Formats: sequence, C-alpha cells, structure tokens
Amino acid sequence: MRLFLLAVLICISISVSASPNFNPGDLSVTWEVIKNDAPKPGQSLNAITITNNGKSSLPASGWKLYFNSARMVAQATPTGNAKIDFINGDLFSLTPTESFGELKPGKSVRIEFVDDDVVVNTVDGPEGFYLVWDDQPEKGYNLGAFTVKPFSPVYAGLVTPEIIYNQNKNITDIPEEQLTKVFPTPVSYRETGGYFTLNKDIAFGHSGDGQFVELHKELKSFLEPILGPKLVKGHDLFFLPKTDYETSIEIVFEPGHNDEGYELNIASNGIKIKATNPIGAFYGIQSLKTLIPPSAYAHPQKSIQIPCVEIKDEPRFAYRAFMLDVGRNFHPKEEVLRILDVMALYKLNTFHFHLTEDEGWRLEIPALPELTSFGAKRSHSLDSKNSLPASHGSGGDESNIRGSGYYTKADYIEILKYAQARHITVLPEIETPGHARAAVKAMLARYNRLMAEGKKEEAGRYLLSDPDDKSVYSSAQAWNDNVINVALPSTYNFIEMVVDGIQAIYKEAGVPLTTIHFGGDEVPRGVWERSPAVDAFKAAHPEIQNTNDLWYYYYGRVNEILKSKGLKIAGWEEMPLRRTKLDGNPVYLPNPDFAYQHWQAEVWNNTLGDGSEDLAYKLANGGYKVVLSPVTNFYLDMAHYKSFDEPGYYWGAFSDIDKQFSFIPYDYFKNSKVDRNGLPIDRKIFVGKQRLTDYGKTNIIGLQSALWGETIKSNERLEYMLLPRLLAFAERAWASDPDWATEKNEAKSDSLYQIAWVKFLNVIGKREMPRLNYLDGGFNFRIPKPGVVLQDGKYFANVQFPGLTIRYTTNGKQPDAKSPIYKDAVTNGGQGVKFRAFDNKGRGSNVTETANQ
Repeated sequence: MRLFLLAVLICISISVSASPNFNPGDLSVTWEVIKNDAPKPGQSLNAITITNNGKSSLPASGWKLYFNSARMVAQATPTGNAKIDFINGDLFSLTPTESFGELKPGKSVRIEFVDDDVVVNTVDGPEGFYLVWDDQPEKGYNLGAFTVKPFSPVYAGLVTPEIIYNQNKNITDIPEEQLTKVFPTPVSYRETGGYFTLNKDIAFGHSGDGQFVELHKELKSFLEPILGPKLVKGHDLFFLPKTDYETSIEIVFEPGHNDEGYELNIASNGIKIKATNPIGAFYGIQSLKTLIPPSAYAHPQKSIQIPCVEIKDEPRFAYRAFMLDVGRNFHPKEEVLRILDVMALYKLNTFHFHLTEDEGWRLEIPALPELTSFGAKRSHSLDSKNSLPASHGSGGDESNIRGSGYYTKADYIEILKYAQARHITVLPEIETPGHARAAVKAMLARYNRLMAEGKKEEAGRYLLSDPDDKSVYSSAQAWNDNVINVALPSTYNFIEMVVDGIQAIYKEAGVPLTTIHFGGDEVPRGVWERSPAVDAFKAAHPEIQNTNDLWYYYYGRVNEILKSKGLKIAGWEEMPLRRTKLDGNPVYLPNPDFAYQHWQAEVWNNTLGDGSEDLAYKLANGGYKVVLSPVTNFYLDMAHYKSFDEPGYYWGAFSDIDKQFSFIPYDYFKNSKVDRNGLPIDRKIFVGKQRLTDYGKTNIIGLQSALWGETIKSNERLEYMLLPRLLAFAERAWASDPDWATEKNEAKSDSLYQIAWVKFLNVIGKREMPRLNYLDGGFNFRIPKPGVVLQDGKYFANVQFPGLTIRYTTNGKQPDAKSPIYKDAVTNGGQGVKFRAFDNKGRGSNVTETANQ
C-alpha cells in the first residue's frame, strides 16, 4: 500500500512540474505608455498586454518571462499581478504572482510597470520577450508578435508638425541646372557650357607606368550596367593614337597633386582625369559618377549627357571615417560591403570596425575559438556558462542573427580586400578593458573546459578575470562583470594572441595593418577595488598606488605590445587622459606620459552642459592626434528629433541632418545652439573653455561619424539611421572650410549658412537620394515627414528636401504613392488630413496627421 501511494505521489509531482502543452509563440505582447511623469516626476507608467492567440491555456504559474530594457524597471507592478527583477545589463525577468490567473485562449492580461525615466520614443520600451518554464530553466521560448501602441507625449522640446513646417519654410527650390553636380562639393567647380555624350562608342585609356590599370577596369565595370553589357572600345590609349577615337575617357598621371587630389576635365570630345596617385584618380572617378544624372542608374541607357566641367579637388581632412558597431547587433558581411560602396562614392577613407562589445565578439581568431563559439552567441543564459545572455531584444535562443553571428576569417578577408579596392582602410577595434564582457566570459568558458580536462596551466593562459574578485560596480549599460582584470599576466597573453591573430588575417589578405583600436571607453568606478590579484600586483609594483595607476599601466603595456609588432594604438578619449581631482571633484587632464607617442584619440564627449565641451581641443592642444567624433553632431544612432515615431537614442543629442552639416571642426562652440533636448543652450557653458590653438589645429587629423548598434536591429534600420546623414558628414570631412564658418559677423554668417544649407538640401533631394535608390539595388534612406501648419482653416505642407513629393488624403486613410499630390493648401474633409512625403521610387515617410479641425 505504501509503495502504491508513493507511486501516486510521484506521478502527481511529475504532472505538476512538467511543462504544459502550450506554445509560447502563441503569446503576443503589446507595449503602451500610459503616462509620463507618473507615478512620480521623471518616471513613466507603462503597460504590456499579453494576449493568448493559441488553443490552450497559459497556466497561472510555473514560468517566467524575460525581456530587455535600456532603462531600469521597478520591481513592484501597480497591477500586482507580476513581479519584475533586474538581472544584469539590460535583462529583466517577469514572474507571475498569485493574482495572475490562468490565461485562456483568446484572452488578454494587462501588466502595468514603472520605468525610471519618461518615455520619449519607441526605443524606450521593453523588447525581446521570451518564456522559460520553471522545470526547463536552461531553455528560452520566443513569444509571438510584439507591437507598440501609438503614444502622443507632451514634453519640452517635442517637435510638432508646425515646428517642422517653420524649419522648412525658408527652403527654396533651386533648378537642378543651377546645382553643383559633384558631391561632396569640390574645391573648384566650373561648368564651361555644352555636354559630353557618353555612349558605347567611348574609348578608355590611361597613361603612366600602369598604376592606373585597375582604375581603368573599375570605371568600365561601373559603366557597363548603365550603358549595356559590352563597351566595345575598351582599348588602352597609351598604346593607340587618340585620333582613332571620337570620344574617350583618359586617366592621366600628372605630378604635383595632393595624394588624394585630382583634376577632372570634361569637354565635348572627351573626359580626362589627372592625378598623381591612384587614390586621387579613384576619387576623380567617384566625382564622375555623381556627375551622371541619377535617372541613368535606373536602367541601361543608349547615351548619357554629362555637363562639360573643369574641376580641381582635394580633401580638407586626410582622415574621413565611419564607425559601425556590430558587437551589440550583428550585421552580415553583405551589408558591410554595401556600406563600403556608399563610403567610397562619397570619398570616406576609413572604416572603423567596432568588432567587440559586452554583448558580442564578432571576429574569428582561430587560436582562441571560444571567442566566437561562445562569445558570438546570445540566448537564454543567466549564468553565461553556455552563451552570452539575451540582450537588445535578441530573444531566448540563437536564431536571431543580430544576437548570434560573427565574421569568419574568410569573411573578414573578403571585407578587407573589398575595402582596399575602394581605397578604404579598415581599422579593427577590440574594446578593452571595459565593454569586454564577451571576451571575459568566453575566456572563462575556455578556462572551465580545460580545467575539466585537467589542463590547469593551459586553462589560465588567457584568463581575463580574477575568480576571487569581489569588486562591486555597474557599467554605463548596467553590467556588473564586464571589465578585464589588468593585473593578470594572462590578460597580456590574450592581448598578444589577439593582435597576432588580426595581423595574420591582414597578412593573408595582402592588406597593410598599421593601427589597432583598443577602446578605453567607460570603465566604471569600483572596478579592481576588491581583487586579490590586483592587491598582489600592487604589492609587487610600488609605483601602482591606486586603480587609476592601473589604467596607465595597462595602456602602457598594450602600447608596448603593439610597438613590438610594428603597430600603433588608437583609442577613445579616456585612453590618453589622466584622472585627478580639483577641489575634491574628479577631473580629467591630457596625460603627458603618452602625448608624443603617436597615439590616436577619438573624442566623442562634447555633451553640452556636462563640462567636457572642450575635451577634444584640450587633447589636441596637449599634443595628441585627435579624431573629432562628437556625440552632438556625428553619432548617427541619435534620433533625428524629439518625437515618439523617430527611433534612436537621445542621451547625447537629437541629431537631424543639419547637425552634421553645420559642424565647424575648429570652432564647434560657434554653431552649438541647442542642448540634448533640443532646447536653446546658455552660452555661458563655453566661458573658460579651451579654444583650439594653431598648434592644436595641426593635431586634428580628421573627422569620424559613428553608428552604435543598440537600437539597430535590421539592415533597414541601419540604412534609415545612416542615410542621408552620412552625406552631410562626408561634406564636412571632404569639402573646404565654408565661408559661413569663418565669417566673424554673426548676421552675415547666418545668411551665408542659409544659402549653403538650401543648396545642400537641393543637391541631396534632387540628385543623391535618387542615386541611392539605385546604388547596389537601393538603400532604405530616411525620408523626412512633411511639416504642416493650419492657417485660416487650411492646411499648408512642406518638406525638408526639394525633390520629394508630398501626397495627402482627407478620407482617414494613409497616403500612398497614388494619393493626390499636394500643390496648394488643403481643406479638412471631415476626417482629418494626412500628409506623407515620397521619393522617386514611391517609398514613403512617416505620416503627418492633423487634428480633425
């Protein structure tokens, strides 16, 4: 009898603990913002609604939901039916309470929660929901559809349709024949009258010692899709008399040009590109590409008319970079190649490849396979023993390529060769010692594997963490275990192995490697304070007095490793800084110990009102080679402006395309007019700040735009955030110092700026946006929504870029490419008026809706 009862109890226990026959994919989640500044000022009251779309019930307990959020969420829920717990980084769990109840098919449940900040746009919400059964704690099941309920917030700095209209009202339409037809703007551009007819009868040639042969081939390969598959006279004019051909394109060696400079002369009987170096000739070809009308890219042409011009050109800055973060969210090789094509067309020459982060290591290093077998994968993993945890909405398993992915050695070699052919240098970044959780946990996985195999000495060879470290800290992204321990000898073994691995890849690709970027950004306070390994290191090194000294020691060692291999070091702004105190408060000063060792410092922090507005100028004046990468102007993951439907972060600034265009490298205080909330700044913040000296100017080596990856979950979102803002950046990096930037008279400067601004918008809207619609099959560049104002009972609309078409509806439906074209003021038809801008291929912007007035 006892045995029978025991068997019954065992069966009951199994039936209670076993996962029910329920598919978590049948659950959908909707997020909504209930109210900002609630329940307290500076907070927001939100809700998620979970709907069961399946045929079986979700039990009342026995499971947890996990999700990611970039801001902190309170544990207690106002509805009382769930408890929310912070885990690490951006990962949270949601546990049903006793009042949750069974969720039957077709039913929904609402859970309210409180964020620690107000909601501005869609990136402020939770994401990446997945379910874990209590009896299967190692496996995550992704939920179904996630939607966002529209929200109409009211807050300071909100950009309304009327504000957009007023911003656009002075943008005039300039006839295309009056526009400069080369972009970025060349040093000298003169149309001489008449046209050159480009057709299949064109002959190609080059002079010199053969250094332009590959460019000759590149030009032909570009023209063949436009003029047809066979260009019949692709002869080498160096060996044939020019009189044999009526028209020709020649690439000619001519001494005396800047390394990247060129001349482009187009007459009715031929095109001649003159340059001293192949890279200059290459940029001449890019200018020829932008001279070709965008409509010619749509389909093969019998002939193309190109205006006769005389152009002399060279770049303002030798270093013109774009940084792409693939650590947070991975982007496949094919998308990287597309980005390189855009960079080349607009004459950017450095691709800063941010390959590693807390959330992912994306480059195969054959000698350290765990870096990608472990560190390139994200799934449900609370202890990070089998993979990195879910982050940035990557979900409960490895199926999401944004969370789980990496470049094989072959992939990276292909990227290197592709970039080299376009005269683009690929600068690899290995983020250390902070932002390094993927590396730290990957090497711990390696340690655990080898220890289990009894290989203790080998296990510790590349370990990056002290197992007895009790230091307490929280990084800028709320990780509590993401910093490399710089006191461990194994850390430098790791650095050397990674450097060797990268060098070997570049060597195999046949591509030079001169510099590696080693991060140096955002190491939080509290690291290394309670590490026995650090205490032992300090005892053996009396010169190391505190954790700040460890910082200088670390980068000194890394620099020596690189120097021994013939390489230079680059890093973010904190790398060359010395931390000290003034009146008891922490301050940062240029570290004189490294100033003249050719370190390259990329400076992002000029956040207005935070006190670091002059940091870049301090470093340049102090002798460091500085790349300007200011968050206020060149961080392209920042939202365009303050509106719920404009995605992107905004902690540093809102950054519409005028921010890139208006940047003045040698005096960016001058055109800094609004704060991170889009509100006018108090110019007193610049009082006492260092200006850039003449010596400092010689140390500004270039400019860099950056696209950080936290919110970039698709190729489409990448291109939306990147374009056309990257073109405004390219204009500032290549074109000469504009007259409005140096004009002392404020009124005259503003007038000159407005003239240049309107010309730029016309060039982008009428020439470069249509071109981007056909380049590499087309890019998903952002189309701004129309501005709208109500005057005398009628709605007036405009748009930022001349060349876009505004369409509207009065029947409550969304405007599409067949809706009426806006030509004059529109009267409300009783259901409100909706406006939308469209490009030449019929792709539309977000919708501007009017109230039913």
